[in-house]
Amino acid sequence: MPARFLRRLLAALAVVPLLALWPAAPASAHGGPLVLDVAGDGATGVTVRATYKQDGHPVADQVLRLVLNGTGEGGRTIGPVQLEPSNEGQGFYTSGPVLAPGKWTIVVTSPEPNAGKAETQVDARVAQTAPPPDASTDRRDGGDTRWRWWVAAAAILLGTLIALALVARHRAKSLADHP
Repeated sequence: MPARFLRRLLAALAVVPLLALWPAAPASAHGGPLVLDVAGDGATGVTVRATYKQDGHPVADQVLRLVLNGTGEGGRTIGPVQLEPSNEGQGFYTSGPVLAPGKWTIVVTSPEPNAGKAETQVDARVAQTAPPPDASTDRRDGGDTRWRWWVAAAAILLGTLIALALVARHRAKSLADHP
């Protein structure tokens, strides 16, 4: 019985390296319809998050063609505008500043074989800018801080003088003890 067990064990061990040569099955390939989540970017642009409807994974294909069309107040229109992949991650697309301030109805579509369509309302606003820095508000205490340097320098000088006095006293005591 031990010989039979040993043969089966060796056969099993011989098969394991051969499994590495077995052709891999394709991973669940992405494709098919898309889900497009469309929103304003807080200013005059539009952002889109594109995911596959089948599994919810983000679209990784950088050549996906997403097209934006919009209708604004007073009959204003925009489009077709091709959206570009964003640096924010896979599946994110941006339009850049293409809308005039106001309310817009935005429609984003993608063609076959990855068909998708989304429509949303966007309130475009003028981009906000940060106010310029004010030198008087940069200091937390609201005043001149140069005095702190003088205090630090005086403390260092006083510490050095005390240390020198102690060393001199120690030397004088040592010379007095050993004439």
